[in-house]
Amino acid sequence: MVCVITYERFNNVFQAKNDYQYDYIRSEASVIIDARSLPENTEISTDVCIVGAGTAGLTLAREFAGQKFRVCLLESGGLKPDPETQALYKGENIGHPYFSLDSARARYFGGSTNRWHIPIGEDCIGVRMRPLDEIDFEERDWVPNSGWPFKKSHLDPYYERAQAVCRIEPSSYDVSDWENPEKTPRLTLDSKRIHTVIFKFGSRLPFLVDYSKEITQAGNIATYLYANVTEVATDEGGRKATRLKAACLNGKKFSIRAKIFILAAGAIEIPRLLLLSNKTHHAGLGNQHDLVGRFFMEHPHFWSGVYIPSVSEALKITALYNRIHTVNGVPIIGKLSLSEETIRREGLLNYVAELVPRTVLKTSLNQFFYPRIDSESVHSYQTIRSAIRNKKMPEDFKRHAGNIFNGLNDFVVSAYRNIKRRTLRILDKKRILVFRLANMSEQMPNPDSRVTLDTECDALNQRRVRFDWRLSETDIQSAVKSQQILDRELRRAGLGRLYIELNDETPPRQITGGWHHMGTTRMHVDPQKGVVNENCRVHGIPNLFIAGPSVFPTSGYANPSLTIVALSLRLADHVKKLMA
Repeated sequence: MVCVITYERFNNVFQAKNDYQYDYIRSEASVIIDARSLPENTEISTDVCIVGAGTAGLTLAREFAGQKFRVCLLESGGLKPDPETQALYKGENIGHPYFSLDSARARYFGGSTNRWHIPIGEDCIGVRMRPLDEIDFEERDWVPNSGWPFKKSHLDPYYERAQAVCRIEPSSYDVSDWENPEKTPRLTLDSKRIHTVIFKFGSRLPFLVDYSKEITQAGNIATYLYANVTEVATDEGGRKATRLKAACLNGKKFSIRAKIFILAAGAIEIPRLLLLSNKTHHAGLGNQHDLVGRFFMEHPHFWSGVYIPSVSEALKITALYNRIHTVNGVPIIGKLSLSEETIRREGLLNYVAELVPRTVLKTSLNQFFYPRIDSESVHSYQTIRSAIRNKKMPEDFKRHAGNIFNGLNDFVVSAYRNIKRRTLRILDKKRILVFRLANMSEQMPNPDSRVTLDTECDALNQRRVRFDWRLSETDIQSAVKSQQILDRELRRAGLGRLYIELNDETPPRQITGGWHHMGTTRMHVDPQKGVVNENCRVHGIPNLFIAGPSVFPTSGYANPSLTIVALSLRLADHVKKLMA
C-alpha cells in the first residue's frame, strides 16, 4: 500500500533521528509526500536531488536507498495520470510527423515505464531489452558525430547488473543459448552478412511495484509528487547549481537545496529545463556551445517489406522470430540484423527487422508489382474524398484541387493500379502465408533535429517545447540498402524473397518512432562537442548531472531501456563515491 500524505503530517509523524538516518517507516505502508501541501516558499534541504521518477530516476533512487546521505526524489505527476499534469508536455511539432508530445511520455510516478505496453504472458506488460552493439559505441567515419567516450566493454559490467535489475537473467545474448535447434532454430543465413539477434522482454512490475516500494520505504529518501521543477538556479558566476525552483499546479512554489542535482526527466524535458534556466547564462545551462536540445534521435519504426517464403513449414522454420516465447524463464524473440562486417563494408547505419506472420490473398501480392503512389495529388484526392463522405467541404479545397490537377499523371496511374488490384482480388481468393517486416533502425545524429523553446507558455507560465524531428536521406538510404542485403541473403539461402516497398530517399509518411527520445544532451569529453562529460556531468557545472537517454551520442537500433538502466547504475556508483 502507498500512502500519499501532507507535508505537515510528514513533519509531525516522521522525525529525524540524526543528520543522515530517518525513521520514516512506522507501518508497512509506503509514504510519499504531496508537494501541493507544502507551505508557500518552503525550502527543502537534502544531499542529492533527483528530478523525475521514471526508469532512470527510479534506478538511481533504488541504488541510493540506505546510503548515508539524504535523497529527494521529485515527480511532476501523481501516482496516476491526470490531464492537467499531462498537458504540461504539450508542444509544437514542426518537423517530421510525430506523436503529439503530451502522448509520447507519461508524466506521473513511474514515468516511461508506464508506457511499456507489450503483452509478455501471465498478464504481464513489458518492453524489449537488448544492449547496444559494440559498433554503436565506435567513432565511425561514415557516421558524422558518432562515438561514445568509452567502449561497450566498459559498460558490460553495468549491463550485467542492469539485467538483474530488469529480471531478464541469464545475461547471455548468444543465440545458441536461446534457440532450440529442433523447435526454434535460427535461419540458415550467411552470418558474415546477416545476424540473428535476441531481444529479451522485461516486465514493468519490478519498477512500478517492487522498486517503488523499496524507494518510498527507504529511510533516507523523501519522495515528492506534483513537484514541477521550473528552473535550475546557480551561483552568480553560473559555475555551480545551488537550488531548484519548483511549483505545483495549485500555485504553490518551493525550492530544493542540495549538494548534487541529477536531472532524469527525459530527452525533451531536460533540454527544455536547461534552456529555461537562463538567468546566469542567457543561452541556458550547459549550452555555451549551442548543443542543448540538438541531435534529437528516435528509432525510425516502419512496416515495410514482405518476406514471401519459398519453403514448406515456414512458420516452423521462423518460430524463433515470429512470436514472443519463453526460454529459461525469460520472454524472448529473435530478429534479423546486419553483421558488423556488412555495416562496415557498406557504410550503413545499424538495423534490425522482426518477421510478423500474416495470411493474405495471393492476389494481394500484386500491390508490389503495382505499388501505391505516394504523392501530393493522391493525398489531396483522398482528403477531398474523405470530406465528401462525411458530407463536409474540405479545408483549403482550392489547394487540394490544384494538387490533383498539377499531379494528374500520378493520380491517373494511382487510379489504374487500384482498379488492377481490385480486379485481381476478385478473380482469386487463395490465401498464402507471408511475413511483414517490422523495421527499426539507427538514426544518423543530426544537429538540426532538435528541441527548442516555443513562445507559448504552459499552466506554470513556462515556455513550451518546439519539436523538430528530422530524418535525413541517409537514414532512408541505409534502410533501403539493408533490406536489399536481406533480400539477397534470403534468396541465396533458398528461403524465399523479400519484396521491398521503399523505393526512394524520401522518408515515408508512415515512419514513426517508438517513444525512444535520445541525444539532446549528448555525452562527449570535449565540451565543444557534448553537453555532459563521460560521467554524465554537465560541462562547467561540477554538481549537475543528467541521467537517461538524452546523453546517448548515438542510438543503435536496440530499445534504450536496458542502456538507460546500465548508465544509471554507473552514475549511481559515481555519485556514491562523490558523497563518501
